[in-house]
Amino acid sequence: MLPWILAAFIAVPIAEITVFVEVGSQWGLWPAIGAIFATAVIGSILIRHQGVAVLRRVRDEMGAGRFPARQVFDGLCLLIAGTLLLLPGFITDAVGFILLVPVIRHFVMSSLTSHIETHTSGMSDATIHPVGETINGEFADITDHPSPTSESDPQLPPRR
Repeated sequence: MLPWILAAFIAVPIAEITVFVEVGSQWGLWPAIGAIFATAVIGSILIRHQGVAVLRRVRDEMGAGRFPARQVFDGLCLLIAGTLLLLPGFITDAVGFILLVPVIRHFVMSSLTSHIETHTSGMSDATIHPVGETINGEFADITDHPSPTSESDPQLPPRR
C-alpha cells in the first residue's frame, strides 16, 4: 500500500502541472487560474449544501434507531471531495466533482461493500477469533468457610 501512496504523491503533482500547462496554453494563464479558483468556490458551495443534507439524514436515521452507514460513507466522500476541490489542479477538481454525484457515491459504496464481503467470507473463526493461551490453575471457594484469623493461618494479617 505504501508504494502506491508514494507513487500518487509523485505522479499526481506531475500530472496536475502537465494538465495546467496544457490548459494554460489553450486558454491563457489567467483564465486557467480563474478556472481553478472557480472550481474551488463552486465545489465549496456544493459541499456545504450536500453536507447539510447528509447531516439531516444522519439525524433522521439515528432518531429511528438505525446506524447511518450510508450517510457516514457519504460524509466521508464529501470530506474527500472537499479536500480535492480545494487543492489546486484540474485532475483533483474532476475527481472531487465526481465524488459529489450521489449515484457515483452509491456505486463506490456498493463496490467496496461487495469487495470487503468477498475477502472476509473466506476467513475462518480461528482467523477472526484467535485462540489464546490457556492458563491452568487451582482455586478454592472460601465463601462458605469461616474467615481465617491470624492464629489459624500465620501468613494472613489479623482481621479487624
